[in-house]
Amino acid sequence: QGVWFTGPIELKSNINLHLEKGAILLFSPDPDLYPIVKSVFEGLDTRRCKSPISGYNLKNVAITGQGVIDGNGQFWRPLKREKVTASYWKEATSNGGAFIRDGFWIPTEGALKGYKMADMNVPTGNLTDAQWDSIKVFLRPVMINIVNSKNVWFNGVIFQNSPAWNVHPLMCENVLIEDVEIRNPSFAQNGDGLDLESCKNALIVNSRFDVGDDGICIKSGKDADGRRRGVPCENVIVDGCTVFKGHGGFVVGSEMSGGVKNISVSNCQFLGTDVGLRFKSKRGRGGIVENIWIKNISMFDIPTEAVIFNLYYGGMSAAEAQAAGKNKAEEIKPEPVTEETPCFRNIYIEDVVCRNANRAMFFNGLPEMPVENINLKNIDITAKKPAEFKYCKGIKQENVNITIK
Repeated sequence: QGVWFTGPIELKSNINLHLEKGAILLFSPDPDLYPIVKSVFEGLDTRRCKSPISGYNLKNVAITGQGVIDGNGQFWRPLKREKVTASYWKEATSNGGAFIRDGFWIPTEGALKGYKMADMNVPTGNLTDAQWDSIKVFLRPVMINIVNSKNVWFNGVIFQNSPAWNVHPLMCENVLIEDVEIRNPSFAQNGDGLDLESCKNALIVNSRFDVGDDGICIKSGKDADGRRRGVPCENVIVDGCTVFKGHGGFVVGSEMSGGVKNISVSNCQFLGTDVGLRFKSKRGRGGIVENIWIKNISMFDIPTEAVIFNLYYGGMSAAEAQAAGKNKAEEIKPEPVTEETPCFRNIYIEDVVCRNANRAMFFNGLPEMPVENINLKNIDITAKKPAEFKYCKGIKQENVNITIK
């Protein structure tokens, strides 16, 4: 029990990191403790600071117990003024740092330099070691990073306050995540809950998410890096989970260039998430998302859409896109179909109840590659606006009821 203040931990095979009830594993915010290492972030091969907890090429590794793992993420993350109270903003920005623009603060001048060198959150170009070092705080790590490992088990623990994503199994096989709680402040930039990337055979059950970005997210690499890796995320069961705040309850993408297939999502609740079921990608990704079965989902107080397919993802959350008026279907000129064209097909959504959404559904495919064979059965949605479908093929509806209020 008690607070255990530490630097980064690298797990080994046949190890169970066990936290007793009342124990808090609190990671130091000192960036000097986190060396810059080769990594993958947002689906791209890059460098990041070493994760607070990491493991590579392992067998039989676990994090269990009833304690808390806290990444001290507030010392790393950028902050947007509109997402926090005036008093929190004043306190956070009074400790130095720099401003990306008015109302958007970042912890250090070096982090600002990194932001200006980056595409989204990944620096571009062939940087020297000295250049990487100069932007170190910008390279904020995911909190839990288990890579290329077999038999990974997380049970009972609270994972919270991550510098970037919270829990990130990458290219792992046989992953069991059960009865965990993953949480971040609602204002946490890139504060995803679970990002399961290019994993095979995963079970995520009876867990709770309350985060600053996507809740449960399935990924498989981004653009050329993801296609070169060529490892899909496949054979995944999500059951009995609850997502509170977050950009999406269950999410696929936008980094899905290696493909996503054979996914089952059932018996879940999404309460106040920006979107309930969120599928996102864009031209340039490539990859095929197929064979997704979603059943018995309850949603309440959804500020945007209950279900969305957005093939024009530009980095905004659905709520931000809605506020900016960028959630509208438009006439788009088709482009040639290539390996860079993303494909979403053969998705089955059944027994869904949603109350108090802004728009029932929004499917916005590509003219050259429509969203195809989406099966909607026993859907009951109450929303302010009806469903809208654009560039879709073979949308099948059975007992779909949308009540406009």
